[in-house]
Amino acid sequence: MADERSEQPEPTPGTQSCRLCGAPLVRTFVDLGMSPLANAYLEPTALADPETFYPLHVYVCDECLLVQLPVAAQPSEIFDDYAYFSSYSDSWVAHAQRYVEQVSDRFSIGSDHFVVELASNDGYLLQFFRAAGVAVLGVEPAANVAEEAVARGVPTIVEFFGAEVGRTLAARRPADLIVGNNVLAHVPDVHDFVEGIASLLAPEGVVTMEFPHLLRLMQERQFDTIYHEHYSYFSFHTARRLFAEHGLRLFDVEQLETHGGSLRIYGSHDRAGHVASERVEALLAEERGAKLDRIDGYSDFGELALALKRDLLAFLIDAKRANLSVVGYGAAAKGNTLLNFCGIRQDFLEYVVDRSPHKQGRLLPGTRIPIRSPDDVERTRPDLILILPWNIRDEIVEQMQHVRSWGCRFVVPIPEPMYVD
Repeated sequence: MADERSEQPEPTPGTQSCRLCGAPLVRTFVDLGMSPLANAYLEPTALADPETFYPLHVYVCDECLLVQLPVAAQPSEIFDDYAYFSSYSDSWVAHAQRYVEQVSDRFSIGSDHFVVELASNDGYLLQFFRAAGVAVLGVEPAANVAEEAVARGVPTIVEFFGAEVGRTLAARRPADLIVGNNVLAHVPDVHDFVEGIASLLAPEGVVTMEFPHLLRLMQERQFDTIYHEHYSYFSFHTARRLFAEHGLRLFDVEQLETHGGSLRIYGSHDRAGHVASERVEALLAEERGAKLDRIDGYSDFGELALALKRDLLAFLIDAKRANLSVVGYGAAAKGNTLLNFCGIRQDFLEYVVDRSPHKQGRLLPGTRIPIRSPDDVERTRPDLILILPWNIRDEIVEQMQHVRSWGCRFVVPIPEPMYVD
């Protein structure tokens, strides 16, 4: 059999520049070792083929405090054939529908408005605007995912969004609302991306972005949120600085529970008439209280990640010594970071199930654990189910309630290994 692993060399500290301010990157935030691309699922016929492992070494900038991963793999490698389809998460689709209702009411979005979503995936969100008679356009870099959106009736172009695309679209029609859910972290050139937003946004328009909040990531040891398609990890401080450099003012912010704790920021042109919310200063003060405004506040996260790794391995070792069978739920990118960092393979986790038919029958990258249909759980009757996308654990537990009939229990690994009752 061919060697199953090749490794890309890690950049020398100081040779990489901060993508926000340009300062040299020299300070480690956390080093998760070498890992394959989190969504590079394998076909069973490719077992003899090598996988490429990249450094998962995250830095924090001494100057602007942006936490970031140097570019190891280009976006074109990651999104060429993307395996994540938003519509397979019922809770996420419900979240999108609530957002559409809320923002439409707040900003009086109607049939005379134009809404653009960046990284629009399979049309999971824009479908609700379209059903309300609003003109929409999705911008999605993964062609296979964009096809699903078009089939759903959501107009979608296959592009990586940036300044040039923003100017081109604005020449046709400026956007009254720009939406970007979990895309800001995926952009290696953040200035090009936000410049595109500034170009596309109508004079009184609004942009909303959602992204995992660095504060929650640190407080709850969410190191599995780190993978190669997430280039940056934002506090509100750093997001505010980025948008301000392109003439965009963040006038409001909400703290959400999605993805383990996210921010939804509201931005507009500096001269637009949107009134600033008290939540802006309140969140800045909260982050200052957690020391996110100074470099010494970032020093302990690496050890927190290692401690969780030891705790999870100890839990699984004890389960195996007790002759308990363990399977995983969710072939999620965050799960692949967790499993590869902890060295968990089929000796601990027999298989993983996932609702998406795009993943079933394939293998997890790196660990090569098989991905099966949730129906297989009924057939094999495991003792424990490890929920890898722990951020939607309530949805998963509700879907899989029937496993309790034979005494199966649910476990989440973050912020510590624990049973879900």
